[in-house]
Amino acid sequence: MKDIDDTKAPLMEHLIELRRRLLWCIAALALAFFTCLYFARDIFAVLVQPLLEAGQGKLIYTDVFEAFFAEVKVAFFAAFMITFPVLATQLWKFVAPGLYAKEKKAFLPFLLMTPFFFAAGAAFAYFLAMPWALHFLLGYQGDVGGVQQEALPAVGNYLSFSTRFLGGFGVAFLTPVLLMVLERAGIVTREQLARSRRYAIVACAVVSAVLTPPDVVSQLMLLVPLYLLYEFALVAIRVTHWRAARAAKAASSDREEPQTNVGPDSPPGGGRVGESGPI
Repeated sequence: MKDIDDTKAPLMEHLIELRRRLLWCIAALALAFFTCLYFARDIFAVLVQPLLEAGQGKLIYTDVFEAFFAEVKVAFFAAFMITFPVLATQLWKFVAPGLYAKEKKAFLPFLLMTPFFFAAGAAFAYFLAMPWALHFLLGYQGDVGGVQQEALPAVGNYLSFSTRFLGGFGVAFLTPVLLMVLERAGIVTREQLARSRRYAIVACAVVSAVLTPPDVVSQLMLLVPLYLLYEFALVAIRVTHWRAARAAKAASSDREEPQTNVGPDSPPGGGRVGESGPI
């Protein structure tokens, strides 16, 4: 990889490169959007499966345009999820020329890990968090003082609920990547992160309140794995430091190890000239 000194460019070339990357992002997003719009009903059918598992088999819409705009939102959300690797790649290609070769080598693995952690968070939300939250929230149905209380979720409300869950958990699961990047950049240290556990719990609670619907169960279901990911990041940073120290120690011992003079001018056995070799 080229170093930063080999890739200097004037401001106009940077602006042209930025425009080119943005055009690629817009083209990829537009193509994915219209493709997902064609399959919007099938995609929404996947999103409503946790609602069916919770025992709710009916969605309503009270606005004439609500169902149409719900499909548009589904298409845009799915398009963004699909094209996220493309968007991240274009961002990396624009930023990478401004980094040293050592910095590129350090940050590229974290960029590659981002889609996997985001997908893991979305999968956790879809298969575990959403069914549990829906079972709890729909449990308020029934007789209340002689009045039948029934849940009739609207299409738009349920779409907002599901996308907040999927997007919120996906972003939250990027915590280890973010912390490891900050530590690698020298902004924070592992010791500082270890001493800030109490503040991390408060921050996780705030993030959970912002990214999830306003109920305690949903917030707790994000708070617990979010803090566990914080601890996982500390362990990963420690392992990274241990491996780096071990590699540096091995390289240092290899440089300091004395070389045995074995060659055509040496007697058999590798001894010095004038010494007897093995009989």
